[in-house]
Amino acid sequence: MKNAKPIVTLLALMISISMLGKPPRKNGYYFDKNGISKDVLQNYLDRSVTMAFFLVPVKPEGNRTYPYHEDDIRLIKNIGAKFIGRSIYRWGGESRLNEPEFWNTAKNLIDTIHAFDPEVIFQGCLFEMISPDVNKVAIPSWVFKDFGLPVENRNFAIEAMESKNGKLVRHWGGRGCVPDITNVETQLWFYYLAGSFINIGCEAFHLGQVGLIGVNDHDLSAWTSIINRIRGYAKKHARRKYVLLDAHVPTGGMIKDNISLLDFNSFPLRIKAMPEKPFEAKLELNHLDGLYRKSKGCTSPSGWKCDHLPYLVEFDNYGRAKVPNVADTTTIFIWGYDEISWLSLQPEEYRNNWLRYAHQWIKDTDPNGHLQMPISRMITCTNNSMGSYRANIKSAACPIGYGQEETIKNIWIANPNRPYSSIRKHN
Repeated sequence: MKNAKPIVTLLALMISISMLGKPPRKNGYYFDKNGISKDVLQNYLDRSVTMAFFLVPVKPEGNRTYPYHEDDIRLIKNIGAKFIGRSIYRWGGESRLNEPEFWNTAKNLIDTIHAFDPEVIFQGCLFEMISPDVNKVAIPSWVFKDFGLPVENRNFAIEAMESKNGKLVRHWGGRGCVPDITNVETQLWFYYLAGSFINIGCEAFHLGQVGLIGVNDHDLSAWTSIINRIRGYAKKHARRKYVLLDAHVPTGGMIKDNISLLDFNSFPLRIKAMPEKPFEAKLELNHLDGLYRKSKGCTSPSGWKCDHLPYLVEFDNYGRAKVPNVADTTTIFIWGYDEISWLSLQPEEYRNNWLRYAHQWIKDTDPNGHLQMPISRMITCTNNSMGSYRANIKSAACPIGYGQEETIKNIWIANPNRPYSSIRKHN
């Protein structure tokens, strides 16, 4: 029996290696090429986090760097996250996609996580911002072929993605434009991104502000076309032959012929400042364009029907007001800041208590809603944390941690996967 421990260790290692890259067994997180059940979808949404740029190499992004991969891996293991939102994307700076390090780093991180939990989903983003830097990115031959177009030796062209009627062309402070989904060039770009993210192991995509991208797609025909192409690519190449799609939908959904183009909806939390309590804030039904109780009914892409499609609400980031520290309840800014910046400015105890409050409020208000826990997000307020909020425990491994990690873990432990059979009457 002296060699029992080495044998057990070797066996564990062999099992871990054998699981690498393989889809999980049938359980509460199982889905396949035929789609995903409502219960499994909501299980994932209940363990969802925003973890911006987790898969991106340790290299400056403007004035921000993300050097905490090892501690982030530890955090994912510790809290039991299952859906890693916004883990890889470009918001300008598209030429970084030409760097092998960009893709190799992402794939290695995905493989590392899947080695200990093959159920984890990584989400890439197909955003509403494109910059002239995209002109440096070559269009792969497989993109042309999959569209049935002649293969050309050329790069993407921002001019061919711009709206022909001039809508949202000089946007984002003049740094770029909103690509128009009715243009073939935009569809080639999104297909390239989605396919490339699928190839490294991503199984979900956030489509950003689909209303802006589809400003000229009045009947959703262009969106339907590219989404069908992405799902077709996934059916051949994705880990489980299926991908989950969501987007910000202020109208309550993205539905064509009563069938949702999205697997679930998403939207900012829409937090409301409390003028009578300086710097405090709350959630409130019907505040601005909040999504609570407004997610539309439909048939899901997987075929099940619902009166309200499940959705995520997240701590959004979108800048700050011209005058900070003012409780203007008519704008999207909370005390002058975007949602994640406002949270980062609060004392640690208040941040922890507010997460508990928000999680419970959403459960009580609309069982179709799910709080996407903030782990890593860019912030716009002055701080000493490199322009980033991170929920990690503050330590030598992550000296800029804000310390919500254990609170998130404990919220999830106290609220295991919801008893959906007991709340279906509300759906």
